[in-house]
Amino acid sequence: MTRHYDHAEAQEFWQYMWDQEDVYALSEDAADPTYVLGMFPYTSGTLHMGHIRNYAITDAHARYRRMCGDDVLHPMGWDAFGLPAENAAFERYTDPESWTKACISRMRDELQTMGFGYDWSREITTCEPEYYRWNQWLFKRLYEADLVEYEGATVNWCPDCETVLADAQVEVDEGVIEDEHEDGTNGKRTCWRCHTPVSRRELDQWFFTITDYAEELLEGLDDLEAWPDGVREIQRNWIGRREGARITFEVPDHDAVDVFSTRPDTVYGATYVALSPGHDLVSDLAADDEALAEYVETVHEESADELGYAGIETDARAIHPLTGEELPVYVAAYVLDDVGTGAVMGVPAHNERDHAFALEHGIEIEGVIEPDGAETETIDLAADAYTGEGTLEGSGEYSGLESKVARERLVDEEEVDAIEADVTYRLRDWLISRQRYWGTPIPVVHCEDCGHVLVPDEDLPVELPEFVQTTGNPLEEIDSFVETSCPECGQSARRETDTMDTFVDSSWYFLRFLSPDLEDAPFDADRAREWMPVDVYVGGDEHAILHLLYIRFFTRALADLGLLEDREPVDRLVNQGTVLYGGEKMSKSTGNVVAPHEYGAETTRLFLLSAAHPEQDFEWTANDVSSTYDFQQTLFSMVTSFVEDVDGRTERHPHDTYVEREIDRTIATVTDEFERFRFHRAVAEIRRLAGLLRRYRAYETPHDDVHRRGLLTVAALVAPMAPHLAEELWNKLRGDGLVVQADWPEPVKPVSDARLERRLVERTIDDVRDITTVVDIDDPERIELVVAPEWKYRAHDLARAFAGGAESVESDADLDPDPDSGFDDTPDDSDVLVDRILADELIADHGDDAIDYAETLAAQPAELAPTLERERELELLTQATWLVRDEFGGTVTVRRGTDDDPLTRRAKPGKPAIHIR
Repeated sequence: MTRHYDHAEAQEFWQYMWDQEDVYALSEDAADPTYVLGMFPYTSGTLHMGHIRNYAITDAHARYRRMCGDDVLHPMGWDAFGLPAENAAFERYTDPESWTKACISRMRDELQTMGFGYDWSREITTCEPEYYRWNQWLFKRLYEADLVEYEGATVNWCPDCETVLADAQVEVDEGVIEDEHEDGTNGKRTCWRCHTPVSRRELDQWFFTITDYAEELLEGLDDLEAWPDGVREIQRNWIGRREGARITFEVPDHDAVDVFSTRPDTVYGATYVALSPGHDLVSDLAADDEALAEYVETVHEESADELGYAGIETDARAIHPLTGEELPVYVAAYVLDDVGTGAVMGVPAHNERDHAFALEHGIEIEGVIEPDGAETETIDLAADAYTGEGTLEGSGEYSGLESKVARERLVDEEEVDAIEADVTYRLRDWLISRQRYWGTPIPVVHCEDCGHVLVPDEDLPVELPEFVQTTGNPLEEIDSFVETSCPECGQSARRETDTMDTFVDSSWYFLRFLSPDLEDAPFDADRAREWMPVDVYVGGDEHAILHLLYIRFFTRALADLGLLEDREPVDRLVNQGTVLYGGEKMSKSTGNVVAPHEYGAETTRLFLLSAAHPEQDFEWTANDVSSTYDFQQTLFSMVTSFVEDVDGRTERHPHDTYVEREIDRTIATVTDEFERFRFHRAVAEIRRLAGLLRRYRAYETPHDDVHRRGLLTVAALVAPMAPHLAEELWNKLRGDGLVVQADWPEPVKPVSDARLERRLVERTIDDVRDITTVVDIDDPERIELVVAPEWKYRAHDLARAFAGGAESVESDADLDPDPDSGFDDTPDDSDVLVDRILADELIADHGDDAIDYAETLAAQPAELAPTLERERELELLTQATWLVRDEFGGTVTVRRGTDDDPLTRRAKPGKPAIHIR
C-alpha cells in the first residue's frame, strides 16, 4: 500500500463521487439554511490567489456547517457585464459576449478543479438576458416608487473609459483639504478603473435616489455588530452626516442663494459668496455674460485638480443676512455642484479652502474668531486660516461669546430667519447611466410627445443588439436598436442608449441564487423571508462603498416595495486579507503572480487557510507551502501505517485516557476556532493532535480503538479545509459514508476546562525541561511531581474572587494577567485580602505557611490565573506521566503534597513541585 498521497488522483476520484452523490445541492424545501457566500468574481479571464483565498474561506465554513447538520446554501455565479470585457474584446478582435463566455468557462473549470463545494444548479450569469431582464424589472419598480430620477447634472467623466462615473467610482488623493462648509474635496480625482484624471460634464442621466435612505443606512451600521469596524467606519464617512445651519443670502433681481455651514459662528467673517459652475443662478447669470459662459464651459471640460482655485467674479451681489453688507458673488471651480447646496459663504479667515481662494483673487480676509490662550500670538490670518474654536469678535451682538455657544444661539434665534438648523450628507444619489455597450440596457423609450416612457413588463428584457465596434457609445450607432415606437402613443421614438452601472447587477444577485430559474419574478419572496439574510459573506474591504453600500440600499428599497422583510442583506461580513509575494500584493503587472494550481489545489487551499487569520495579509513563501504539503503526506502516512498494522492493544492503560481526553480537547478547540473563522488556529490544533498520535504510536503499542478514533477525528476536522485528503483518510479508516456528509465530531466527555488542562501539562513539562537543562541532567532516574495541598487551592480561589477573577476560561488570553481587574493594589487592600484568606479555618490551621502564602497571593491577586481543582490536577498529571517519561526517561510519579513534606511548600495550584534525581 503506497504511503504517498497523490492529490491529483484523489481530486479526480472524490470530485466524481461528490457529483454522483450530489452532496452540495440544497433541497428546494430546506427550512432556513445557512447561507454562505463569497463575493462572485468578475469574469476577467483567470482566477487569482485573492479569489482562491476568498473561496477557500467560504468553502471551509460551508463544509463545516454542513457537517454540523445544517442545510447549506453555497452558490456561485458570474459578475459578467462591464467595461473591462469591452476593452479585452477590442484587444483580441472579438466581441464582449464571446470573450466573457470563454472567461466563465475557464474560471468555472478552475473552481471545480480546486474542489470548492458549490451548488452549481444555482449558477447565474449577469450578462444573460434571463438575469438582466430582472435588472430592468427592478428599475421599473424603483421608478414607480419615486426612487429613480432623470435629470441634467454635472457628472464625473472619464475620457479614457468614455463614460460617466458615480461619485463612489472617483478616487481622490489622500491629504485633500476637507471643507468645513460643504464637505467637498479638491484633491486629484481619478477613475477607479484606469486612474485617468476625471473631468466634469453636463449630461442628462439616470440616478437611483439612495440619498432617501441616507439616515437609515447610517443608523443601521450600529446594528451590524458582525461586520468589521473598518467597513462600518468607511460607510459612515462616505454617508457623511453633518449637522450645521442653512444660511440664506438674498441676491437682488435673482433667487436667493442657500449655503450650508457647520460653522455658522463664522458668518460675520463672510466676505464673498461662491457658486459651483452648475448652480442654477450661474445659468441665469451666464445668459447675459459671455466671459462667465466661457469660464463655465472651461470648467466642464477640465478636471478639478487642473483648475485648482480658479474662479470668476460675477456682476451679482449677495446681501449678508445679518449685516446687510453687499458681498461679491464668484463662480468657483472648487465648489462642487452636488455637494451641500452647490454654494458656499466664503470665510477666508476661518476656512482653508476659502483662504486659498481669497489669496488667489485678492478678496478681503476678516477674522471673527479670537483663539483662546497662548495660541493667539501665533495666528497670522494673512498666511493661514484659523479653523479652531475661540471667542467671537466683530460679530455684533454675538461678540464675546464662545464659538460653540454662538453656533447654538444663531441657529435657535427666532428673529434670525435667514439661519436655520440643517443636516447634510456627503452621500450623493447613485448615478447609474453608463455610455457603454456591455451592460443592462435601461428600459426606457424617449418620445417627443410622451417624454420618457418605461418599456412594458411583457416586452422585457430589452436585449442588447449584436456588438458593433465603435468609439463612444456603441448602442447609439445601432439604428435597429435605437429606432423604436413609443409604448404609449405608438409614434416613432428613440430607445435609451445608456446601460446600467454594473454594480446594479451585483446589488441583488444574492437574492437570485434563492430561485435562479424563477420565470415570473426576480426571486421567490416567500423563500427570501425564510432564507435571508446571508449568514456569512466574504470579500475584500475595497468593496465597502461601491458594493456593500449598494446592497444595503437595494435591500431596503426592495423591503419598501414589499418584496423582502429583512432590511439588511448580510448578517456577518468577513474581509479577507491580501496574499503578498516579495512584500507586494500579487499582481500580473508586477510579475509576482503564483498560479493557484501551481502547488496543487489541496496544498494551496490548506496553506491559504493556515497561513494567517482570514482578515490578515500574509506572505506567500515556498518553504511554508512545502510545509503544508509535507503535513498532508504525514497524515496520509499515519493512516496508511495504522491500516497496515494488524497489531493493536485492547487492554486499557492510564495514558490511553490522556490521549482520549486530548482528542476531546482538540475537538472542542477546533470547533471554537471554526466558529470564529480562525482556520489558522484550527490547523495548528490538528497538527498538534497528529503529533500526539504519532508519539502515542511510537511510545508503545497503542490501544486500537483510541488510535482509530484519533485518526478518524483528524480526518473529520481537516475535511472542511482539505476535503480530498480527508476523504482518502476517512475511506482508508472505513469511516461511514463520505466524510463530507459525516457528522462533525463531538467530545465524549465535557471539556469546559480543556485550555486549563493543556496549560497545566505544558507548563509542567516545560518546568521539567528547564530544570534538567539548568542542572544538566541528561538521564534522570526519577521525576517526582507533587500537587499542592487543598488549603492552597482554597486560598488561591479566595484571592481571585477578591480581585474579580473570571469564573471560566474562554481563550488563552483568560489565562494571562488581567489588566482590567478592579483590585486596587494598595497596602490597605492587600491587608484586607490577607485577613479574608486567613479567616478561612482550613487555611488558618497551617500557621506561618498560610500567612506567607496569603501575603504572596495578596501582592498581585489580579495576575492569578484560574486553575483546576486539586483532584483533577492530580488525575491529569498522572495520565500525562507517559509524556514526561517519553521525553526524559526514568520513573515518573505524581502524588499529593503532605504537611510534613518539604516539597509541598514549593507546590502551588497549577504548578506542582518538581523533584528530579
